[in-house]
Amino acid sequence: QVQLVESGGGLVQPGGSLRLSCAASGSIRSIAAMAWYRQAPGKQRELVAVIFTGGKTNYADSVKGRFTISRDTAKNTVYLQMNSLNAEDTAVYYCNQVIDYTGYWGQGTQVTVSS
Repeated sequence: QVQLVESGGGLVQPGGSLRLSCAASGSIRSIAAMAWYRQAPGKQRELVAVIFTGGKTNYADSVKGRFTISRDTAKNTVYLQMNSLNAEDTAVYYCNQVIDYTGYWGQGTQVTVSS
């Protein structure tokens, strides 16, 4: 059974930074993609960033130049470095990993940007 565990959320002031982590554990043979989504109150869940097996990355326009997705394949862990945070980044952030052709979700971690 595969499990994703997220960490790193919290309260940060506008202009600040946070780093999210998501580690996968269990029976894992291959990971095709690792991604971060977010869902703000009253809004649909949206893709923030994704990194594929070959290392290619894609970002939502709203976070380009501020967020960076990276991974440690040996640890089955994906990271999201978030800089220059603003109030519009406030949301629950979810990790998603496509493991052995199945998508798995983390439990979500709250990120709140407020002074």
